[in-house]
Amino acid sequence: MDYMIPLISAFIVSFVAISCVRPIAIKAGLVDSPNARKQHVGQVPLIGGLAIYLAVLTTSMLFIPHSHVLNIYLLASSMMLFIGILDDRYDLAVSYRLVAQMLVAAMMIFGAEYYIKDFGNLFGFGVISLGVVGVFITTVAVIGAINAFNMVDGIDGLAGSLSVITFSALFLLLYLAGSHWCLLPLLFIAALLAYLMFNLGWPSKLLSKVFMGDAGSMLIGFTIVWLLVVSVDASIKAFRPVTALYLIAIPLMDMVAIMYRRVKKGESPFKPDRDHLHHIFMRAGFSSNQSLIIISSCAILIAGLGILGEVFVLPEVFMFLFFISIFFVYSYVIQHVWLILSWYRNVTGKA
Repeated sequence: MDYMIPLISAFIVSFVAISCVRPIAIKAGLVDSPNARKQHVGQVPLIGGLAIYLAVLTTSMLFIPHSHVLNIYLLASSMMLFIGILDDRYDLAVSYRLVAQMLVAAMMIFGAEYYIKDFGNLFGFGVISLGVVGVFITTVAVIGAINAFNMVDGIDGLAGSLSVITFSALFLLLYLAGSHWCLLPLLFIAALLAYLMFNLGWPSKLLSKVFMGDAGSMLIGFTIVWLLVVSVDASIKAFRPVTALYLIAIPLMDMVAIMYRRVKKGESPFKPDRDHLHHIFMRAGFSSNQSLIIISSCAILIAGLGILGEVFVLPEVFMFLFFISIFFVYSYVIQHVWLILSWYRNVTGKA
């Protein structure tokens, strides 16, 4: 299949949608205002998610074969987007968001009949079948992925860049498996690239800044977990369950680490703060762009390792233990970043 036409179409729809909806969003109050946690300048329209959705919706209906499963996905993603827009406008309570996330998980599990049926051969003693427990685990995975991508949306370009990296890896593995689902991540990549032009002001600062908002990050998180679950299903088997950890490594590790720290301090795991990975980098003296480049480079490296492990069929137990090792290194670096930077500055003589 020629992917260029769907790619260009999704990019154009996303770009035009941002340009057209931006003034409407400002009048409707769908904007992000600066506060103690959000240190941008002025009110920024939260329309990136809506533009990405419109681009993917129109192009998927044109280029992806129609099916009951695709219709369920489009319906569930529409619900996720709607809840995200309400959250952007009215700052919904965590409980409302969680109920909505459980509903879209139920649509995937009982409507599309896709859920995590096994963990693969993680420990070298055979495949770990989940049975009915897979329904619960899939629900947790959906909620986790949605919130993981929502939490990394803290500096310009980060959520969009990490999403492009994950969608690129998903496209490659689904393409190699010969699945028609490979087109969906490709459409998201094109739509996200148009969004990133506005979000990062590239190639021209004349492009007015927009954010994707919770609508965008929740839509992306849901789509990614949908594709992960579909990809590990026996009907497609694009990759093994352990590989999924590598494809969403940075958002996953950041979410787990931040929630652990919040619970340890006796706070709600969903309480917003400025202790995420990107905040730590910036407090350590890195600029927003430097933090974006470093974090995105780490995501590319880890996703690349996961793809190589899948292509060369490395033992799942090895890949799982190696990922756990990556997580422990990540946790150590985050907890000791000040000492590491102090040592680096002493060695290089840089202030």
